[in-house]
Amino acid sequence: MTEGLDRAAKRTERRAREHLATRAAILEAARRVAAREGARELSLRSVAAEAGFAPAALYSYFTGKDELLLALAAEDLSSLARAMRGAAAGCEGKGKLAAAAAAALSLLRTTETIAAGSAALPANAGNGEGERLFNGRLIAALKVLSDVSGQSSGSREAQCDVLLVAAALSGLALLSRAGRLDALGFSVEEILARLETRFS
Repeated sequence: MTEGLDRAAKRTERRAREHLATRAAILEAARRVAAREGARELSLRSVAAEAGFAPAALYSYFTGKDELLLALAAEDLSSLARAMRGAAAGCEGKGKLAAAAAAALSLLRTTETIAAGSAALPANAGNGEGERLFNGRLIAALKVLSDVSGQSSGSREAQCDVLLVAAALSGLALLSRAGRLDALGFSVEEILARLETRFS
């Protein structure tokens, strides 16, 4: 009897590993499609073709395009948090926020999945798996910003300051990607130095 239970447990574990591997392959295919066509133009049909699946097969892993975009954005938010943490680790005292912000801008300028994922969030907060994952990774990235700016995340005011920094970085990435900072006569370094002065 225990032998049968062991086999069943091993089958369940194998299926779970296969499910995760297939999900990861779909996400990688989605990332290639997003890089080629733009995250906002991504379709389940194009991702399925890229991954070598029938379009209907993707629904076993994602409820739709929005959940797929949220999963891509969640991965990029993790990368963003790691990049900020790594950049700030190389600095002592003053300069941590500017270093972390520069690392964030570098990533935000080259990917649109976080913006596309944000647009895919439901108008009213829900409790879907994709939304929970995105929110958790967003909170982790905001926590890194809080840490590198020296802000305690315990007070409402400090939390507002961290959101202001995050909003400023998002706006800077947008302006920088569009070439508007240069057109306005500002450099990224100048803005980041000002951000550091205001929020560290």
